Parts: sequence; structure tokens; C-alpha cells
Amino acid sequence: MIKDIRLLSQQLVNPAFDTPKELVSWMGAMQAQHYNMCKWAVGIRLKSATLKAVDESLQKGEILRTHVMRPTWHLVAAEDIRWMLKLSAKRLRSCGASRDRELGIDEKLYTKLNKLIEKMLEGNNSLTREEIGLKLNEAGIEVNTSRMTHFMMRAETEGIVCSGTDKGNKQTYALLEERVPAAKELHKEEALAKLATNYFRSHSPASLQDFVWWSGLSLTEARQAIGSIESDLIKDKVASENFFVHQAWNKDIKSSEVFHFLPAYDEYLISYKDRTNVLDLEHYPKAFNNYGIFSPVILHNGQIVGNWNKITKKNGTTIETSFFDEGFSVNDKLVRIAESRYQKFISE
Repeated sequence: MIKDIRLLSQQLVNPAFDTPKELVSWMGAMQAQHYNMCKWAVGIRLKSATLKAVDESLQKGEILRTHVMRPTWHLVAAEDIRWMLKLSAKRLRSCGASRDRELGIDEKLYTKLNKLIEKMLEGNNSLTREEIGLKLNEAGIEVNTSRMTHFMMRAETEGIVCSGTDKGNKQTYALLEERVPAAKELHKEEALAKLATNYFRSHSPASLQDFVWWSGLSLTEARQAIGSIESDLIKDKVASENFFVHQAWNKDIKSSEVFHFLPAYDEYLISYKDRTNVLDLEHYPKAFNNYGIFSPVILHNGQIVGNWNKITKKNGTTIETSFFDEGFSVNDKLVRIAESRYQKFISE
């Protein structure tokens, strides 16, 4: 039952949305370290989607790729960025404080940097990290890869920059105030309730610890958030763990075979603290490692069963698969349909 509801909540069966903006709004946030893979994470959850459609949504600023919630990349809907940053910015800055000191970065430098970055981006200008780095270097600021990571993450958490229009295959930064229209400010209690709603409607069933992991909230804040939408949640106990299911889920689940090539860092796997409900513990190292690197995986009927890899040759792109268990078998038609869907997404 956990797998069936998660497949439905995560839009991996009977998808309800047509556009990337609608989908990302529903999901609340989608982890997005790998730029191309996160686009497929959106596409696979839509009724019908192409890479072009996802790219256009990013180019228009309808969805943004930025650091929010935890110190990692996420896709978020533009209208959600400000209240989400308000919830997480202080925590994100705290996470990088010790590394800031190692890199010789203090608050005085950040203040100077933010003013320089604002100046170079004003007028709806979009620049890559490398272009910004060159300009900072010209201004007499020492620049290297680690420092630039911290420089730009601080500018993101301060609400100064967000993702801009791409240059080729490279992401750029633009000014948030020019890219995203101002929105009504939410009080913390409202923001916590909205974050909990976004998570549990799109990730049910999930536990308190799952929500803490995904959101980056403290245990106290997470409990407050869940309590604020308690009337919208159904509480259930599986084994020794309490799960919450949002009432939005459709109880008329029709059983059918589900087979997907999920991207690396997909929400179906990464957004839960405990992943044993969908992935056998013995296979954890094949899906992700101890350094937080997640691989593309194969999903069959709610269970992670193998890995896949895109092979690009002169005559086209093919999918190479490997299953965790030697005896595993699946209908070849399902594999072909999944491969065809991916091919269509990247080619149209």
C-alpha cells in the first residue's frame, strides 16, 4: 500500500499535470544537483512532456533552480521561492559558516560581494558563474571554485539572485527581484503549513523523520508544521513507524504494472530518510553511496530494482540496463515503452 500511494502522490502513475510549473508546484521542491537529470524528473511526471517544454519553463522563470531548504540544488516554482527562502536561509548560512572561515570569507566581504553582483546583473542581465567570477576577480577579489560556490549560495539565500536564462548548456544567475514578481509575504506559521502541505500531498505516505530530512526543518518546526495541517492528514502505523497520508490521495488505485527509468537524485528515493520501503537494504550501494551521490535507477511496481545508463553513439541514444537480482524479469514491452518515452523526451 505504501508503494501504491507513493506512486500516485509522486505523479508516477496517472499523472495529473500538463506543465512543468504545475508539477513543480505540486511537488513543493525537487532535488536538482544534476541539471539534465532534474529536467527528466519533471518530464517523467507529466501527462506528456518534452525537454524543450521544461527548458522553456526554466527560461521563462516559471520554475527556478536554486539552493533552498537544505544546502543543495532544488527546483521550485517561482511564486514559492521567497517564502521558502525565508524559512531556510538562516539555516543554510549557518551550515556554511565554518567553511566560510576556512575560505577567508567574512560578513564584510559578503556585503561587498552582494553589491558587486547586484550591479553586474541589473537590467535583466544573466551571467554564468564563470562570468561573475571573472568580474569579481577584476574587482580585486580572490576567486576559486570553492569560494565561488559560497559566494553564489550566499547571494541565493539573501534573495539577491536566482537562476537566469541559460547560455548554451550553462546555467546563469539573474536578479531575483527582476526575474520573479513580488508576492504576498507569508508568516512563519503559514509558510510551515504550506511546506507541510506541499510535501505530504506529493510524497505520502511519509513519516515525521522523512519530512525533517526533506525540508531541513528542526524537529520542533517539523512537528509544528504537521500539527498545523493535522486535519488534512491520515495517521497510520506500519510496523513500528508512524506514517502520515495526505487526504488528497485518490483511494481508487487501479493496479497496473509501472516501469520507469528514474533520474539520479529522484524524489521517489532521495526525499525519504528511510528508503527500505522501496529499496532493499542490500542494494543501497547500487543506488547511492556514502558521499550522497545518487545513480539513475529503475522503478518497477514501486520497488527500485536496478540501474540504467544513457549510451550516446553516432547513430543515436540507447538505454543500458542492469538489474540488482539476476533472476529478475520484466515484460520486454514495458522496458521498450519506458525507453521510448525517454527518447521522445530528449529528442522533441
